[in-house]
Amino acid sequence: MTGVPASAAGGSSQAKDAAAPSGASAADDSSGVVKVPRGGKLAAAAVNQASVWNVANLLTMLRLILVPGFVALMLADGGYDPAWRALAWAAFAVAMITDLFDGHLARTYNLVTDFGKIADPIADKAIMGAALICLSALGDLPWWVTGVILGRELGITLLRFLVIRYGVIPASRGGKLKTLTQGVAVGMYILALTGWLATLRFWVMAAAVVLTVVTGLDYVRQAIVLRRQGIAERRAASEETEA
Repeated sequence: MTGVPASAAGGSSQAKDAAAPSGASAADDSSGVVKVPRGGKLAAAAVNQASVWNVANLLTMLRLILVPGFVALMLADGGYDPAWRALAWAAFAVAMITDLFDGHLARTYNLVTDFGKIADPIADKAIMGAALICLSALGDLPWWVTGVILGRELGITLLRFLVIRYGVIPASRGGKLKTLTQGVAVGMYILALTGWLATLRFWVMAAAVVLTVVTGLDYVRQAIVLRRQGIAERRAASEETEA
């Protein structure tokens, strides 16, 4: 949550009394200024701090914690033991599942916080980046595939920051499909698959790479359009002010 609800943080005496400890109440001085007991201030601060520890942020933290654990499982016993790879896949799957839920919970139940805005994209890219780098280091996935996917992700993130003064580039359906395809493809490569499943994962990864490039180019197009519109609007506003 981004803060305390208005009913609990407003300017009413009822809200101030609620922030005070049991048996204490806010007191008025002769100037009409409401004084809140020291304990009440501490209680209000505790409420603000506790708002960060919501279920959406806890899921994001779990994803961050899973990253080093996933790497350790992935590289255990030389990185080729099917049992360890299965455990690594389980950790990766949990991370991907929590990625689906934390953002939805934050938006649905008004649990959006500054911490979540920063940590969520970091956690997403950390687990995916760790998986791709491990797979390439073990020789299971060409380095150029890892470079294309990670380069696209980092580039689009940087692009979003560069044009944020003009507006926000929304997540597209293609981008969501890309994320899903990447997750399935990487998950299949983590498992020690053989036969037709190994062939299938090649084509799933190929589809993920194509979606990665296509959606990346579309985001670049959106950023250019957004920047042009923003510049035009500012120029028009400036001309109206001068007139």
